[in-house]
Amino acid sequence: MEEFLASNRGAVLSGSGPVHVVLGNEACDMDSMVCALVYAYFLHKTSAGGALVVPLMNIAAEDLVLRSDSVALLTKTGLSPDLLLFRDQVDLRRLCADRGLRLTLVDHNVLPDSDSDLEEAVVEVIDHHKLERVTSCPVAMEPVTSCPIAVEPVGSCATLVAERVLQRAPQLLDAQIAILLYGTILVDCVDMVPEAGKVTPKDSEVVLQLETKVHTLPQRSQLFTELQQAKFNVRGLNSEQMLLKDLKSLSGPELNLGISVLYLPLQDFLSRPGVEAELSAFCQKMGFDSLLLMSISLTSTQQPIRELGVFSLSQPIREQASLPQFSPGSSPGSGRVQAGFSCDPGLVCAGNSVASRKKLLPMLKDFLWSGQELMVPPTPVNSLVEGCPLDQGLSPTELQTRLSRD
Repeated sequence: MEEFLASNRGAVLSGSGPVHVVLGNEACDMDSMVCALVYAYFLHKTSAGGALVVPLMNIAAEDLVLRSDSVALLTKTGLSPDLLLFRDQVDLRRLCADRGLRLTLVDHNVLPDSDSDLEEAVVEVIDHHKLERVTSCPVAMEPVTSCPIAVEPVGSCATLVAERVLQRAPQLLDAQIAILLYGTILVDCVDMVPEAGKVTPKDSEVVLQLETKVHTLPQRSQLFTELQQAKFNVRGLNSEQMLLKDLKSLSGPELNLGISVLYLPLQDFLSRPGVEAELSAFCQKMGFDSLLLMSISLTSTQQPIRELGVFSLSQPIREQASLPQFSPGSSPGSGRVQAGFSCDPGLVCAGNSVASRKKLLPMLKDFLWSGQELMVPPTPVNSLVEGCPLDQGLSPTELQTRLSRD
C-alpha cells in the first residue's frame, strides 16, 4: 500500500496521462477515507487499461488533524499521512480538461453542487446512503450521467468495498488493509452491537470473513473503543475546528445550509465565550445562510445523547426550521425556541433529539427545495451513527411522548 500511495501520488502531481480518482464524500470521515484508499488500491491491482488510479481525500490537507479517529486508524496500520493526496493539492477540473479524468464515488452517490461540473467524469458509484442519482436535485428532475451504481443500505460503505476485495482479489487482503476495513466497519456499526440499530447481516458476515482470513486483527471491542475515544477527542480544538471536524453542506434555490456534527454536549459548545460571533463568522466565511448543529455526546455509561441546534441570524429561517421541542419544560425566549437548555441568540434548539444526519439529509433537501416544514425523523435512541436501514421508527407523537416521559 505504501509504495502504491507514494508512486501514484507523485505521478498525479508531476506526470501526464489519464487519471482515475476514487473520491469519498466532502465530510471525509473514516468510512470515506478508508473506502477511497482501499478501493483505489483494489482498482490499481485489478484493472486493465493503464490509467493512473489514486485515492483523493476530499478535504484540505490541514484539516486531517480534525479527523482524529482516522488518524488513529492510519497510525495503527503504519500508514503515514504524508502519503495521502488531499483535495487542495489537486485541481480536478484541470485534470478533467488536460489529462482525462475518471471519477469513482465511494460513500456518496451524487456530487455536491460545488462539484456538479465534474458529473460527466463519474464512472462508478459504491455507497450505502439513500440513492439520489436519479435526479440532480429533489424537484428539478434533471437526469445525471449513467454509470454502474452499487448502493446497498448496509451499516458501512467499507462493508461493500471489503466484499469486493474478498470476492475478487482476496490475495490483496493483508493485515494492513484488513485493519483499515475492519476498524471502519466496527466504528460505523457501533462494535457490531445489534441494539445500536446499525449493523446488518452483510456487515456481520464481512467482519467474520475478515477475522477468519486475517488472524492478527485486534480484538473487536478493544479496537472499537480505541477509535471511538479518538473520534470524541476534541481537546485543543477551537470553535471553527469543531465545526469543520465533520461538516457537510446542502444548497437550495435560496438557501445554503451547513451541517456540523459536534462531538460534545451542545450546551458545552454554546457556553464557549463569544460563540455567537464565532458562528456568525463561520457562516459568513463558508457562505452559509444557516448552520445546523448536530451534537453527539456520551453519558457516564457510554450511552449516546443527540441534540440539534439551528443557527441563523434570519428570524424567518429560524421560524421555518420549526424543530420540535422534546423537553416538557421548554419555553420560548429571546426570539428563539429553548428545549431543555439555554440557547444563545440566533439559535433554534431541540434537546434529546434522536435524529442522525443520514436521517435528516433527505428531509433537509426537501425543505431547501420545496420550503416545506422540517420535521425530525425517527432513528434508534441508542444509535451513535448515521441511521439504521432496519429501523421501523416511531411517529412524532410517540417520540415526543416517550422522551417527555423519560
